[in-house]
Amino acid sequence: MPLDTPLLAFEEPAAKRIEGATGEWEMVIGMEVHAQVASKSKLFSGASTAFGAEPNTNVSLVDAAMPGMLPVINAFCVEQAVRAGLGLRAQINLRSVFDRKNYFYPDLPQGYQISQFKHPIVGEGEVIVDLAPGIARRVGIERIHLEQDAGKSIHDMDPSLSFVDLNRTGVALMEIVSRPHIRGPEEAAEYVRKLRQILRYLGACDGNMQEGSLRADVNVSICRPGDYERFRETGDFGHLGTRCEIKNMNSMRFIQQAIDYEAKRQIAILEDGGKVEQETRLYDPSKGETRSMRSKEEAHDYRYFPDPDLLPLEFSQDFVDGIAAGLPELPDQKKARFVREYGVTEYDSGVLTAEVESADFFEAVASGRDGKAAANWVINELFGRLNKEGLSVSASPVSAAQLGGVIDLIASGEISGKIAKDLFEILWSEGGDPAEIVESRGMRQVTDTGAIEAAVDEVIAANPEKAAQAREKPSMAGWFVGQVMKATGGKANPQAAGELVKKKLGIE
Repeated sequence: MPLDTPLLAFEEPAAKRIEGATGEWEMVIGMEVHAQVASKSKLFSGASTAFGAEPNTNVSLVDAAMPGMLPVINAFCVEQAVRAGLGLRAQINLRSVFDRKNYFYPDLPQGYQISQFKHPIVGEGEVIVDLAPGIARRVGIERIHLEQDAGKSIHDMDPSLSFVDLNRTGVALMEIVSRPHIRGPEEAAEYVRKLRQILRYLGACDGNMQEGSLRADVNVSICRPGDYERFRETGDFGHLGTRCEIKNMNSMRFIQQAIDYEAKRQIAILEDGGKVEQETRLYDPSKGETRSMRSKEEAHDYRYFPDPDLLPLEFSQDFVDGIAAGLPELPDQKKARFVREYGVTEYDSGVLTAEVESADFFEAVASGRDGKAAANWVINELFGRLNKEGLSVSASPVSAAQLGGVIDLIASGEISGKIAKDLFEILWSEGGDPAEIVESRGMRQVTDTGAIEAAVDEVIAANPEKAAQAREKPSMAGWFVGQVMKATGGKANPQAAGELVKKKLGIE
């Protein structure tokens, strides 16, 4: 799918405003998302990246910084970073440089992290953040760079000791840095959700936030209405407030809560005549508040310099073009195509394309059938039941072929919508072929007008008062249709029943 495929038209929303004691304020938010590269081995060693292994078992001599051990670049991780950049419509830099980011912590054996600073592998791109049908925010991507993850310090296993697990040390991360284009908590959560969706479509990251495969650092500042527009016009950050960074967020809900709290905290400080200090903070979900972690480091604090053990990373445009040619259809393109080809609403298309598996399931159901009917059954019946049971699409007891068979039986008039729901329940609990179940269990819809007419006559005769009322108020005819359906066990053709009711009551 070409990356320049036209997307659905949209307009950008207004910024969310907060009413303070001295007037209105707006939020300005930028994100640094750390996405673990979907690779079986680490960025500079052959050690496994498998989650859940015993502590310190997925550690090579390179990861442990043993003397004389040299890093060797994992080419597959480079490919995945390029795929991510292409998926975000970003500039791919044919030459990038690995740097040493120096800091000292027990879970960083080398005493530095191999990262990229001035020359990242991916340059400017964008993410279209869907907020409502026809409403979206265009968030700029400043860069994506490759870097090693650090290990993990564990403080809750002993009252007086801390432990270090180096299994994550050296795992490849893509740090995806956005522009400060996000204007509210909900937008921030949707940005992370959309970014996660794109990476999962690409296969570049599994996006498992519970396992730490994707986590976000959130930069929050506040300004007065109009200041942000002046910043966008001039590029002068002086128009914006001092930002604070909230580290290691791995929940959409917590991201929203943390931003809301932090913005109000900064407003209170400024309105009291204070000054917001640039710092790194942590969010405590149990208290619903952020707390100071340390003063915010600047680039010079890390004393970046090119890693002398690694040559600049260089590849050709043909290498990039080859990766681009193998990209899958991405969420925005798929969403637009579903609207165009299947006639579904933009909202329904968004639901259907939320995950690759969901989109593939829908297309299998919709193939050769009415797209709107297929979307209705997939979203309302199947997804609704899967959510209720806590199951994924891949674990669905009802296959796409079976659900398609149900829709075919409705389209042919062999079963009614009510019978179809009963049939779905049977397929869910027992399985089987829809057509064979309908035949063997006598579930076929009654289309014999004589039999339906007899039921209509019986219902009208049993309810003379309601019949008189219906002649005065034709909308009551629906009640008689319901009674006919009940009398026939839901097997009567609803359209035929409706026509006969009106004819018998003389309200045609």
